[in-house]
Amino acid sequence: MNSLNTLYNWSKDLKDSDYKMPVLFIGHGSPMNGIEDNEFTRTWTQFGKEIPTPSAVLVVSAHWLTNGTHITAMEHPKTIHDFGGFPKELYEVEYPAKGSPELAAATAELITTTHVGLDHEWGLDHGTWTVVKHMYPDANIPVLQLSIDYSKPAQYHYELAKQITLLRKKGVLIIGSGNMVHNLRMVAWDKLREPEFGYDWAIEMNQLFKDKISARDFNSLIHYEQLGSAAKLAIPTPDHYYPLLYTLGLQDEKDEVGFYNDKAVGGSLTMTSVKVG
Repeated sequence: MNSLNTLYNWSKDLKDSDYKMPVLFIGHGSPMNGIEDNEFTRTWTQFGKEIPTPSAVLVVSAHWLTNGTHITAMEHPKTIHDFGGFPKELYEVEYPAKGSPELAAATAELITTTHVGLDHEWGLDHGTWTVVKHMYPDANIPVLQLSIDYSKPAQYHYELAKQITLLRKKGVLIIGSGNMVHNLRMVAWDKLREPEFGYDWAIEMNQLFKDKISARDFNSLIHYEQLGSAAKLAIPTPDHYYPLLYTLGLQDEKDEVGFYNDKAVGGSLTMTSVKVG
């Protein structure tokens, strides 16, 4: 009951509605997408125009891996430039969205299967700001991050997401930010600008993931290690895959699903995004 009271206190000025916010999984790709105008970023911009204005944005980013589960709870999250070797222009980007300590506390209380720490140190990493700045360039919507407990298996993340479904009715846009297929060791760097270049196994797995999502075969996606040798190439480490499981955990039976930015880049990455609801 405490979690509902805290959520009520945070959202008491919001209009009650039966409408549930969509949920997104976004293939965020290179940090350069934070400053580029391309087909991928234009899709993110369009999302921002088509989705009703959210009360807040909560992002599960592939780039915040922790022991335990944490949520950013500061008033003013910093912009984190967690990458190297890119142009100076990228490091100069600041995305000054506010946080929401109240929503952080409410979300932490909704999650009952584990303790959720209220974090005041992290901020918004590039899995978040490179995407959200295209959706909401005025930085006028509170943005929070929920960390990925990297010591836990895929099932944990899928089940944890189910506990925060109430946020969708409170106008919170929840985004999983990663990449379905993400193998940096096998990137063909000389072909990054070549349109839609993907290795056979990357294209195979991207299609299989979409088929499983469309069929609501979430059990197979949770146990992705059992999907064959191509899956092992597509997901050598699960950091960029786990955010997808949060998106799937937040889906209900009535939600429609659409796929966007459905292309491979550099051979071993896919930018495929999913809109639920």
